[in-house]
Amino acid sequence: MKCVKVPLKKLNDTRRSLMEKNLMNMNYKIKTKNEYGFIAINKNIDGYEIVDIDLDKIKRHPKNITELLKDELSAEEIEDLKTSFDIIGDIVILEIPDNLNSKKSKIGDATLEFTKRKSVYMKKSAIKGTIRIRDLEFLSGVDNPVTIHKEHNTRLKLNVREVYFSPRLATERKRVSDSVKNCENILDMFCGIGSFPIVIAKNNDVDITAVDINDVAINYLNENIQLNKLKGNITPIIGDINEVSKIFNQKYDRIIMNLPGLAYNFLDLAMNLIEDEGIINYYEFSDSYGQGIERLKKAGKKFKKEVEIINTRKVKSSSPGMWHVAIDGKIKSI
Repeated sequence: MKCVKVPLKKLNDTRRSLMEKNLMNMNYKIKTKNEYGFIAINKNIDGYEIVDIDLDKIKRHPKNITELLKDELSAEEIEDLKTSFDIIGDIVILEIPDNLNSKKSKIGDATLEFTKRKSVYMKKSAIKGTIRIRDLEFLSGVDNPVTIHKEHNTRLKLNVREVYFSPRLATERKRVSDSVKNCENILDMFCGIGSFPIVIAKNNDVDITAVDINDVAINYLNENIQLNKLKGNITPIIGDINEVSKIFNQKYDRIIMNLPGLAYNFLDLAMNLIEDEGIINYYEFSDSYGQGIERLKKAGKKFKKEVEIINTRKVKSSSPGMWHVAIDGKIKSI
């Protein structure tokens, strides 16, 4: 490797000068030996002592997956490749276009190298069914769908094949947790593995009733309660909230309704279970807030309750033009 040889006392000034003139080869480390430094250069230059010496190459981490695939995919294929992905603990979940299905193994290997995780899976279906899971295909690494995801000083254990979990709701979970007051009595109608309850109970002295129809999810919630040191209490219940609620003998200060595709079907039940001045954290898929606000207010009228909208926000994009929206309503008796 062609290098500039300079005394150590001039090394930093020479390095800066070569960089400013675009003459320094940035792919190699600077080497020092005895009283001299050796800086790799792109071409021979006048005014310096030039020597030939072995230098260590700088290992650079790729900026994105496409850098690792530039020799495997065409420019058009790289454009088609969705470089966004979900990381859940040690697992990466990819979405690969149909036209790149024949390259899925190479894409999986590149993703594994880039993310430094243990397993890579590919989405094979949309989220479906009452237990909200999707089909996944193993691509690279170790075929182990069980992992522990860390979020806001909590640990959430889950099996990505058997339960629903979105790391993209991390900010929303923290926002709801921060809005909770100590001593609240909370109902999570569709709790899954307990991501909302665990984050909330980690930092708040509250009582949470956590319901889900997926028994696997509730089993993981029980494990997650043990994994985390919680200030609050969580009571997990397996079952359909419509049936489970028949045994409730109390009302709740807050009800969380994070089932965006179907939550509107349960608004009447929520209005019946909410305490006066209580908060409903309601979620749905929509292109705006108007539909959800109207649904909340319509349900409130049936029970002679006023709905004060105290917050709205877009949680994440669900599809082009559609959002996973959040609407917080304070429910008051008229």
